[in-house]
Amino acid sequence: MKRLAIVIGIIAIFGFAPAPFAQGHGCGQGSGMGKGQGQGRGQGNQHGKRMHAGDPGHAADRDMIHFLVDNRDKITRTVTKTESGVDTLTESDDAAVAQQIKGHVASMKGRIHDAKPIHQRDPFFVELFRNADGIEMVIEPTEKGVRVRETSKDPYVVKLIQAHADVIDKFLANGRSEMHEDHELPVR
Repeated sequence: MKRLAIVIGIIAIFGFAPAPFAQGHGCGQGSGMGKGQGQGRGQGNQHGKRMHAGDPGHAADRDMIHFLVDNRDKITRTVTKTESGVDTLTESDDAAVAQQIKGHVASMKGRIHDAKPIHQRDPFFVELFRNADGIEMVIEPTEKGVRVRETSKDPYVVKLIQAHADVIDKFLANGRSEMHEDHELPVR
């Protein structure tokens, strides 16, 4: 029911529903297995399915992230760090990619609001979602994407927000290989 509410919210905010993606890339992403635990590319998919069984939107959100990373050469992104977080502008001249940027950001705002984590194989994202209640997000759609202001009153959460912006930049620079890395947590 919450997923339906998020989709309705996306439609209300942006005027579209996220495009469906083929499920199951078989990469083991989201398997919950970290480095050194015997789970490489193409393994661990069954564990991942069990782990996210209570999250019907997980596969669609994961696939949307993969789509954006796979189309990163069509994305422009600027990040401005502020005292209380970040201001980002993420856009694409490709209409399909721009639509997915909007859908992804709206979906992630829903995940932050509902504390429904994603990418939990990386300790950084575990910590980010552990502190989700301290994150405020304001989304402003643009013709080609979105402007997002993420802020917090908690100095540690500000560091997490800023580090998250750095991690997303790494995803866009390095592609899927970066998504399999663990990312450093800021000092508390």
